[in-house]
Amino acid sequence: MLETRKFLRLPAVIEATGWSRATIWRKVKSGVLPAPIPIGPRSVVWDAAEIAQWQQRCIDISRGAG
Repeated sequence: MLETRKFLRLPAVIEATGWSRATIWRKVKSGVLPAPIPIGPRSVVWDAAEIAQWQQRCIDISRGAG
């Protein structure tokens, strides 16, 4: 059985990262932040689990565990 995934829109990613819209797109382009998933011609979302994993990596690195 497939697990339901939660998607985040840009405002939620802004809230989760504390970064501006422009910074988020720069970080995506540079590979720092996971790439969004296109869900329509002008709509993208981020996988909440990928954002959570990115957050955990940041925490681990800051604590010397990464």
